[in-house]
Amino acid sequence: MSTSPTSAPTTARAAGWVGPLCWIAVLLDGFDLVVVGTVVPTLRTPEVWGLSGSGATAVITVGLVGMMIGALTIGTLTDLIGRRKALIGAVISFSVFTLLCAFAPNAEVFGVLRFLAGLGLGGCLPTAIAMVNEFSRAGRSGRATTTMMTGYHVGAVATAALAIVVIPEFGWQWMFVIGALPALVLVPVMIAKLPESAAFLVAHGRRAEAEEVAARYGLELEQPEAPVAVGAGETSAGGAAATLRTLFASAYLRNTIAVGVTSFMGLLLVYGLNNWLPTIMREAGYDLGDSLAFLLVLNVGAVVGLLVAGAVADRVGARLAGMAWFAAGAVFLGLLSVELPTAGLYAMCFATGCFVFSAQVLVYAFTSAHYPPQVRATALGWSAGAGRTGAIVGPVITGALVTAGIAFPWGFYLFAVVGVLGALALSITRSR
Repeated sequence: MSTSPTSAPTTARAAGWVGPLCWIAVLLDGFDLVVVGTVVPTLRTPEVWGLSGSGATAVITVGLVGMMIGALTIGTLTDLIGRRKALIGAVISFSVFTLLCAFAPNAEVFGVLRFLAGLGLGGCLPTAIAMVNEFSRAGRSGRATTTMMTGYHVGAVATAALAIVVIPEFGWQWMFVIGALPALVLVPVMIAKLPESAAFLVAHGRRAEAEEVAARYGLELEQPEAPVAVGAGETSAGGAAATLRTLFASAYLRNTIAVGVTSFMGLLLVYGLNNWLPTIMREAGYDLGDSLAFLLVLNVGAVVGLLVAGAVADRVGARLAGMAWFAAGAVFLGLLSVELPTAGLYAMCFATGCFVFSAQVLVYAFTSAHYPPQVRATALGWSAGAGRTGAIVGPVITGALVTAGIAFPWGFYLFAVVGVLGALALSITRSR
């Protein structure tokens, strides 16, 4: 969705609600990215649940399975019922089940609640990206995506910082209480202020409503630039099937496969690092405070990297920028395996965060720019869902290395190879 250059005041109002509300929703998603990694070392102690390495892997993985299912289903649902309803529903869902995690009496109940929270979390990201892109100015979709995704890592940074203080003083349960509380304010504001996307409305034949939204927010109505399967805009089971068929039609098949593979690699890195970095660093001889600090620095680097990556993507294209970011991430992941003074490891963690996490967001930016509005959220859901498969595999592999006692340094060697594969997979895509 592009905005009219003559409607600056109206556009400012759109940015005043759509961007920040989606940013905060993604911030809560970012909280979930890190929170399990911060509490796993505590859950593994005999005083709590005494989780084994495989038990810790299970409670991490079950939430990721929920996220994968949520991304694949809610992404498609978003193209059928609308961005607004899907995003609000996702925020309510994952906030309620995150709160309930604080009261889990054992690892089994905790795992069930993590799965249920994951369903909403999985749908939040593709929906928010679709909406923000459809309210962004022409030529700035890369920056719109990466700027919104800073919320993801601000949430991760805040969670890592909170964990350093909250877990030793108040207990691991309070991390989940704190993570759920913002929804009490966010959801009512979203209901009152979040508009529906004009691109969604026009795709569903509601042109009069779309024109009203476009006029109110200073938008130009977006039209498909490539054929879409018949029925893709219908709110029915047939419409959902047609939407999914479009992703695998000849015009999109190559990109759909390549984006899925690239996202698999990207989220394998993101979740493998965020869930296991504190534990790996403790195995390398650092105490809990230092290990959590590495996680914090990693995500501070992600925020800085996103701000740079968006500007680069809008200049050279998300495809080329993403390839460069994956390759650079691979280099710094390899360097994390080198034994360095603490200050040197902080620098390596910062640089790794700059490139690794931004690389995956550039995949989302590419996806959003290369699919028409009728199937944009579905395509983003596919990208996120395929990526969540990598998010499941990453912690499982890393957990196996932790159990075997060889996660440092072999985990970082594995991550470096994955970064290279991500760059190669993205190179297969075609820009329109």
